[in-house]
Amino acid sequence: MASDNTSSSIDPSIITYLKAHGEEEIEVGDKLHQITAALNRHISTCQGLLSRIHSTPSSKLAPLLKQVEDDGIKPEIDVVGELAQFTSNFPYYKYNGRWTRAIQNVVATILLTGWLGGLGTESRAAELGRLLTIEEVGQILKVPVNLKDRDAFHVTVEEYILALTDITEELSRLAMNSVTMGDIDLTVLISGFIKDLFAGFQLLNLKNDIVRKRVDAVKYHVKKVEDVIYDLSLRNLIPKQDASS
Repeated sequence: MASDNTSSSIDPSIITYLKAHGEEEIEVGDKLHQITAALNRHISTCQGLLSRIHSTPSSKLAPLLKQVEDDGIKPEIDVVGELAQFTSNFPYYKYNGRWTRAIQNVVATILLTGWLGGLGTESRAAELGRLLTIEEVGQILKVPVNLKDRDAFHVTVEEYILALTDITEELSRLAMNSVTMGDIDLTVLISGFIKDLFAGFQLLNLKNDIVRKRVDAVKYHVKKVEDVIYDLSLRNLIPKQDASS
């Protein structure tokens, strides 16, 4: 009898609303999983192709980078567009944790490809050692960046910085492999870039613990490349002014 009284005291519309809300959450979650799974597949394609840089001299990178752009980055752009369109129906920060790592990886593949001399445009030619800005990354992905004035999908500054820490790790590895390939100039270029980037990081007021720890870890990448440069200098394989740059 008490159970009947309790049941009748609850507005049925409340239960109906909660049920509909739960079903919507499941549908949204399933769709986001589907989109991010597709995005991660394209990221894996990009990363797999980019792994070949460690056995490809910089003078022969152009065909590989073209393949990265066509088979990896272009599909990434398409899926990021789908993600941006779907999530535009919901508050950005409600679900962004579902895709932020994937977007960080996408940005890293773009930054690394650009740095290696890919992703040239009509307005700006491709150039080895060029670091794309967050705005240029947004233009490539066809999405906004660092939004402050509205609640919508965008690439965050944190995702960009974390992607930068990813490519410093990859470039420090490339610096060592470039020596094996006899490409000392590339090793020196990488050394200067990573050192300059780390110096720039020191000027940032980073409040996000994850970002701060990842940025701090870049010093190990700097040290790794400095050791390579020092060894090359001892063997008189690079000019002293390059070694100190």
